[in-house]
Amino acid sequence: MPINPQANKEEQRAELRRAALEYHELPTPGKVAIAATKQLVNQHDLALAYSPGVAAPCEEIVKDPNAAFKYTSRGNLVAVITNGTAVLGLGNIGPLAAKPVMEGKGVLFKKFAGIDVFDIEIDEQKDLDKLVDIIAALEPTFGGINLEDIKAPDCFYVERKLRERMKIPVFHDDQHGTAIVVGAALLNGLKVVGKDIKQVKLVTSGAGAAALACLSLLLKLGLPRENIYVTDLAGVVYEGRTELMDEDKIQFAQKTEARTLGQIIEGADVFLGLSAGGVLKPEMVAKMAAKPLIFALANPTPEILPEEVKAVRDDAIMATGRTDYPNQVNNVLCFPYIFRGALDAGASTITVEMEIAAVHAIAELAQAEQSEVVAAAYVGHPLAFGPEYLIPKPFDPRLMMKIAPAVAQAAADSGVALRPVKDLDAYREKLQSFVYASGTTMKPIFTAAKAATKKRVAYAEGEEERVLRAAQIVVDEGLARPTLIGRPAVIAERIEKFGLRLQEGRDYDIVN
Repeated sequence: MPINPQANKEEQRAELRRAALEYHELPTPGKVAIAATKQLVNQHDLALAYSPGVAAPCEEIVKDPNAAFKYTSRGNLVAVITNGTAVLGLGNIGPLAAKPVMEGKGVLFKKFAGIDVFDIEIDEQKDLDKLVDIIAALEPTFGGINLEDIKAPDCFYVERKLRERMKIPVFHDDQHGTAIVVGAALLNGLKVVGKDIKQVKLVTSGAGAAALACLSLLLKLGLPRENIYVTDLAGVVYEGRTELMDEDKIQFAQKTEARTLGQIIEGADVFLGLSAGGVLKPEMVAKMAAKPLIFALANPTPEILPEEVKAVRDDAIMATGRTDYPNQVNNVLCFPYIFRGALDAGASTITVEMEIAAVHAIAELAQAEQSEVVAAAYVGHPLAFGPEYLIPKPFDPRLMMKIAPAVAQAAADSGVALRPVKDLDAYREKLQSFVYASGTTMKPIFTAAKAATKKRVAYAEGEEERVLRAAQIVVDEGLARPTLIGRPAVIAERIEKFGLRLQEGRDYDIVN
């Protein structure tokens, strides 16, 4: 049941809590289950699935360990692993209480990328080497490891040690997933405001796992280290500071007289917040450079709310981690698809090149015109590339076809693909068949339409958004030449509004 919009905030929170508990309890406790991929209906099936037939694939794997990807589910199986030390906005709640979050992560993997998941909650918070040993010992079972909700700085050590030992992708999503989506949003934000990444001043609030991973990736995208200023609980990270310092922060220490966020924010082009709600004040925003980018990503309360920014200036572009504001920076835009590409390429690790490929794929998709599926899912939301649409929406079905092939290709180019994808076009078609299940049925019809000559299709409701988006697809696929029935001025205005590339005369005709 939807949350009552007429209720006050406290009533809405209580209603959401009740609905969430019911969702997790009924009709079956939890959110995940195991489903068999082979039939087991008679004695012959039993002989193949288990003894004696199961010995055959076992023997093949003994001869060639890579045969496990052919005869078992390992190549499509990811472990989502936590010790529960830094769970969402809940903190250190332990591994058992973290299980609903890990199950939820598994649901997202399956829904968006068709990847199977075992969530594994490990009761080890103090001995990091023991935690590493436990996870590393699971390598024969999984094709990839997604580390989740492990506190900083422990997460840096655990991921580094696992990557040194394991020959499958290990990815701490809280770090790298956030960094990839932030990178895409930043590139597009700078494009909108007409600024060069090599020239901007960036100030960050927070120096945890996500913030430092973001900064490391932004360096690879071209942001000069000398243009980055970090602040944390002790203020500005400056040369010579000793309080709350570690080897990861030291690399971003700057020679500056500024000691507070309020001082260092002056003239900043970009604010990156991964800290706590309310730390960025309106008077600080007023001191930023023209057309600033403000990424206030603390959850559930951002460092500053969009309405607070708007009260001070109207030239800022905002992004948050929340669904109720434009430009939501959400890791689900990244992690299912980077794992999809890595698994399908047989990647032995996830390289920086693969992360950068994902950044550019996400950024490019936001600049493309929207599909009818996305338009229908987000009625009333701005969906044309611009200040309120820097990154795609989570339910954009094209994310899979855009990101996974880019990641798979980058894995091959960086030399970590053990099973390189040789035909990217065929690979995209395979991904498309997963995303658009009905597309397989329609494919012969589309092929026949492309082969026909002098094809024209008349659209009676040529001014409607869904019709215009469909016409764009028809033109792009070379299926026919649309004739739109409607008022020319209205059609032209809506084509521009929806960010489409249709041009009268070149792509379509009009009957008024």
